[in-house]
Amino acid sequence: MRRLVYYVATTIDGFIAREDGSFDDFPWDDAYGADLLARVPEAFPAHFHEVPLTRKENRRFDAVLMGRRTYSVGLDEGVTSPYPTLDQYVFSRTMRSSPDPAVELVSDDALEVVAGLKQGAGESIWLCGGSDFATALLEANLIDRLVIKLNPIVFGRGIPLFGSSSVLPALTLVDSEIYDSGHAILEYAFGR
Repeated sequence: MRRLVYYVATTIDGFIAREDGSFDDFPWDDAYGADLLARVPEAFPAHFHEVPLTRKENRRFDAVLMGRRTYSVGLDEGVTSPYPTLDQYVFSRTMRSSPDPAVELVSDDALEVVAGLKQGAGESIWLCGGSDFATALLEANLIDRLVIKLNPIVFGRGIPLFGSSSVLPALTLVDSEIYDSGHAILEYAFGR
């Protein structure tokens, strides 16, 4: 069975973006960025790569799940297929069609579709965002790992890592990396 991994950048106070969806204020560090690129190159949008990646270069994931607002970040810049080396799924009840044949639009039965993807063969599935979608998947007990790319900044308010939920999952820290810049990568397994 494939793992569903919520691999996401966040602030110290747990926000994945500003209230308007922007995340430009996340501080960048070249050493941290180079390490992220080496660890999971497929998680960088295609237009960030000088040389296009191939599926063989994927290190951790072979599929990506995005909510509509997460997908719209690239779409607003004209990027219709941000992760071409991954099977791309956009979950939306408002979009009527996918703007790119490489991106599958899922409008109904999101939880059933994700559960089905997890049952298939392949590498881990990357939950790219967003908060509302992550909360629904959390409440359905479908997320297996949480990888937080912790940024040394406080927003005070914004879009939270998870929305309001009564689910209190047990988390076990399974890996961590701390950088001189103050960034950290924290990987947690969800207890069942």
